[in-house]
Amino acid sequence: MTDFATETEPYRHELRVHCYRMLGSFDEAEDLVQETLLRAWRGRSTYEGRASLRAWLYRIATNVCLDHLEAHPRVLPTLDLPVTHDSDLAPRPDVAVPWLRPVPDSLLEPDAVVVARETVELAFLAAIQHLSPRQRAALVLRDVLGWSARETATALGTTPAAVNSNVLRARAELQEHLPAQRTEWASGSGNEEERAVVAKYVSALVDHDEAALSELLREDVRCSHAPGAGGHMGPEPMWYAGRASVLEGWAPALRGDDKVDFRVRETRANGLPALATYVRIDGEFRAFALNTLRIHGGKVAEVTTFGPESLSVFGFPAVLS
Repeated sequence: MTDFATETEPYRHELRVHCYRMLGSFDEAEDLVQETLLRAWRGRSTYEGRASLRAWLYRIATNVCLDHLEAHPRVLPTLDLPVTHDSDLAPRPDVAVPWLRPVPDSLLEPDAVVVARETVELAFLAAIQHLSPRQRAALVLRDVLGWSARETATALGTTPAAVNSNVLRARAELQEHLPAQRTEWASGSGNEEERAVVAKYVSALVDHDEAALSELLREDVRCSHAPGAGGHMGPEPMWYAGRASVLEGWAPALRGDDKVDFRVRETRANGLPALATYVRIDGEFRAFALNTLRIHGGKVAEVTTFGPESLSVFGFPAVLS
């Protein structure tokens, strides 16, 4: 058992994010990685080494996820709205999940490149939940991991032709649920233009400069709040779109005697710039929200707001010293 645990431990993190993609829930992913390793240990005598240990573990993990999804089917909202806040998806710090990086473009078919570049983003992780479990599995194995149709067919117990058919349908379906404007994969701390936009955005927010914020937002900007996030205390997620609507929604925090005193710390989440925001309450700056920003064409195209509990995952305190 000790030797087996030593051999499989290096794959634990990437198996977790594989299950995260498949399920849309990091907590469930944790449980299913444990199930994957348990099944692998029980079946270790059947591993003949014809495939790599990594591929063998991914095959087991994929089928563990499919079994779970069959036993626990998901019901997604029928409204034409983003689903980021309608699942257990939560932002994850880039530094903690370097294995979210997709395979190099050179290993993929041309139609798969755009999909692979986006797999680190919450928008992708939310959109993929609209696919059937087997379509989801085929897409992840082919377009994210870069497996061949034959390798994918072996893992799923089907034929290469069936895999290719599922992938084509999955790609088409996915495009229906992804945002119209999307960023491409950017490693590290983002490109220079992105960093400049984020710096201006933070300055405008802290200075309560509505004119500067207006200049930084796209005309068709979208904003969403999880329940209890960013001042939204309702039990259901909230969405609004358009620069005027967004600024109107933020106005109470930016104007007059009741305007909010902000402090902001920058980070990155799932491949996007993110801001840990704090507000002054009773003389202390307390955790308020985590915002991810989608930058497109030098402007902010989307702001997704998560509750203050998200900050601890990024190592931020509940109260700034």
